[in-house]
Amino acid sequence: MSRFVDLRKSASLGLLLLASACSSLPLRAKHDLIGMGRSDLIACAGVPDNTAVLPDGEVLQWRQDQQAQGPFTIKGPMSLELDLSGHGTCHFVARLRQGRVAQVEYTGPSGTLLGPYSACRPLVLACERQVRLSLRSDR
Repeated sequence: MSRFVDLRKSASLGLLLLASACSSLPLRAKHDLIGMGRSDLIACAGVPDNTAVLPDGEVLQWRQDQQAQGPFTIKGPMSLELDLSGHGTCHFVARLRQGRVAQVEYTGPSGTLLGPYSACRPLVLACERQVRLSLRSDR
């Protein structure tokens, strides 16, 4: 019995860490991407879906309009399905001034059980990795 309890605690801790990692990445990217150059941003995030030129710079937007699901969907016989997660989409919006990222925001119903911005994770994952690699190589 003790082994089962330990296993449940370990699984719960693992799920909690996974959930916090998924939801914290977009929040970290809101700060880590500040200062990134336009060409580097497009290299890691891809070609933006929308752009707008402003008097003091420009706004780039990437869209993830497919519903992202959280990890808790239970399927049973006869097409019975219980979804305990949430669904979300995300629009990643970067404001650039003088060719560098000055602000990052997210729009859309992006919350799942993994956090308020978990649906945004795929949009910023490659850029966040690029920032982390740059930080390591600068040391």
